[in-house]
Amino acid sequence: MEFTMWDETFEETLRGFLPFLPPGEALAEDTPLREFGLDSLGTIELLGRLEAAYDIRFLDDALTLETFETPAVLWKTVSGLLPGVQA
Repeated sequence: MEFTMWDETFEETLRGFLPFLPPGEALAEDTPLREFGLDSLGTIELLGRLEAAYDIRFLDDALTLETFETPAVLWKTVSGLLPGVQA
């Protein structure tokens, strides 16, 4: 059973920073982002794009390597910052 917990904007944005993820390959919850090409500069740019797309601000405690480890962890952080969503 395939489960996608994030929206299309999140997936499209994230895929743009994963040059080693083939276009037809599913973005799984546990995809290791660094192994698929997310580097430190990309992480900073991705952070800015996600903040702009969702009109959120990452808090200092979310600015860790662990936050950008997998799509599931990153989406949990993003969705927890959305108005009206309780983490």
